[in-house]
Amino acid sequence: MTPDQFASWNAELRFKSPADIISWALAQADARAVVTTNFRPYEAVLLHLCVQVWPEIPVLWVDHGYNRPATYRHAEALRERLGLNLRVLAPSLTAARRDALYGPLPVADDEPGLERFSALMKLEPFARGMKELAPRLWFTALRKVQNPHRAGLDIVSPDPNFGTLKVSPVFHWSDGEMEDYLAAHNLPNEWDYHDPAKADEKRECGLHTRWVPAAA
Repeated sequence: MTPDQFASWNAELRFKSPADIISWALAQADARAVVTTNFRPYEAVLLHLCVQVWPEIPVLWVDHGYNRPATYRHAEALRERLGLNLRVLAPSLTAARRDALYGPLPVADDEPGLERFSALMKLEPFARGMKELAPRLWFTALRKVQNPHRAGLDIVSPDPNFGTLKVSPVFHWSDGEMEDYLAAHNLPNEWDYHDPAKADEKRECGLHTRWVPAAA
């Protein structure tokens, strides 16, 4: 796929609804798709949108073992409410073993520690899950307003790590539009979420940057 092809797709989809974007994307990939989640704020929007179009879509969640209790309860409530086909991916290291080997969770200015945490606790299990399912299409909840890196992406983009088509149906939505969708569908939100692989919201944990060899 060429840059011109992606530019054409993004222009075509710019003013389509998220549901229409999801339907369009599934048609491009013969329904070989996954949607990923970490159950952070507003993730219920994308999950609800996806299961309305394809109820059985595989939902990949890397549970690194450090989520807060509220996030685990939120994940279970959404799994039951939406009937999610949830695939939970755990790292090879347990949280207790990681703590014993590497000490406390890294802080915001510990870049080597954050990178090691991401590699061990998020990227390794995620790569395993993607290899197992081998999707052609990856739905994400990326939005332009989230951080500077994501502002440079678009609705449809190539994934350099697995050779998938990465599609972000709510890419251009504001927080207000996400709030409106949650309210309209009586969906819960989760504000106690924290990602120890990022330390702050301006940093990427690695899933959406090049970090493994591109798929053959």
